[in-house]
Amino acid sequence: MNDLLALLKEMLSTSGLSGFEGPIREVVQKSWEPLTDELSVSKIGSLHGLKKGRGEEPRHRVLISAHMDAIGMMVTSIRDGLIHITEIGGLDHRILPGQVVTVHGRETLPGLVVQPPGHVLPESVGDGPVDMKYLLVDVGLRQDEVAEKVRVGDTVSYAQEPLELTGEALAGHTLDNRVSVAATTLCLETLQTRFHDWDVWAVASAQEEETLGGALTSPFDIRPDIAIVIDVCFAKGPGANDWRNLPFGEGVGLGYGPNIHPALYDAFEKKAKALEIPYHRDLMPKMSGTDAMAIQIVGEGIPCMVLGIPLRYMHTPVETVSLKDIRRAGRLMAEFIADLSPETIDEIKWEV
Repeated sequence: MNDLLALLKEMLSTSGLSGFEGPIREVVQKSWEPLTDELSVSKIGSLHGLKKGRGEEPRHRVLISAHMDAIGMMVTSIRDGLIHITEIGGLDHRILPGQVVTVHGRETLPGLVVQPPGHVLPESVGDGPVDMKYLLVDVGLRQDEVAEKVRVGDTVSYAQEPLELTGEALAGHTLDNRVSVAATTLCLETLQTRFHDWDVWAVASAQEEETLGGALTSPFDIRPDIAIVIDVCFAKGPGANDWRNLPFGEGVGLGYGPNIHPALYDAFEKKAKALEIPYHRDLMPKMSGTDAMAIQIVGEGIPCMVLGIPLRYMHTPVETVSLKDIRRAGRLMAEFIADLSPETIDEIKWEV
C-alpha cells in the first residue's frame, strides 16, 4: 500500500514538465504496477493502467484521467553565463524572483531566479513586477562552464521542497496535478478489495498544461464508455472568495457545466451523500480547464465527470492542499466504480 504523504513528496520532488513527463511517469508506473493488470505508455507519453473488471466480457470501460505534467520554464538563451527563460504552462512572473529552481541540462544544476537591478532595466518597467523576459537563472558557474552544461531548450523546474503544514495540509509546487494522480492511486488501492464489473483504465495523462495531448489521444486507444477527470480546483483564500472558489479542506468539488454529463453529476452527488463525503458544486459555465474539454469530444462523444480537489495559490511554488480531500476524492471514485453494473450505461442519458 502506498503512503499518501510519502508518495506525494516523491512525486513533487520529481521533474516532469508538460511535454517532458518521463521522470514523473517512472514514479507513477512504479506506484501503479502492483495495483493494475497491465501498464503501457501511449505514443505521446501518457501512462495507461488497466485494472480488469470481473463482469462478463465484453466489459464496459471507465477511464480515470489525472494529468501528471507540470508547469515550468525553458531555456531560451545564455548570455554572460546567465540563463534566459520562458514559460511552459501558465506561470505568474511576479512570484519568480528569488525562487529556487533546477536546470535540467547535460547535468542537473541548482539555480536561482534573479532579476537585474532597477537601474539597468528599461524605464518602462517602472517599479512594478519585472516581466519574464528580463528574469535570469544563475547557476553559479563561469560563462564557459554554463555553455558546456546548458543548452537552449533545456527545461527548468521549481525546486521548492514540499512543506507539511498543520491541519493535514501540504504546500509545494506541482500539486497541480500530482495530487490527483495520488487520489487515483488511492482509488486503485481501494478497488483491490472491491468487486467491480467494469474495466478500469487509469491514465496519468501528458501535456494537459499546454496541448491537452494526452486527453485528446488516450480515449481513442481505450474507447471508454464514460470518463472521470480528476484535477485540482480553486480553493477559497486571500482575494479568492466568490463562486469560482470552494472551501479549503471541506470536501471535494463536483464539476457542473457543459463538459460534465448531467447523469454522471447526479450519480456522483448521490454517492457522495450516501458516503457522507462532503462536497460542493463546482460551477463550470464554460470550458472546465481540465482534460474533460478534450475527452468529451473524442469519437462520437464520451460522457464525462469532473472531480476537483480544492487548491490554494494555483500555479505557484506554494500550492496548498488538504490531504483529507485527496483521500475523499480517491474513495468517492472507487465507490462509484464499484457500483457500476452492466446496466448502468443505459442510465447515462443527456436528460435533466
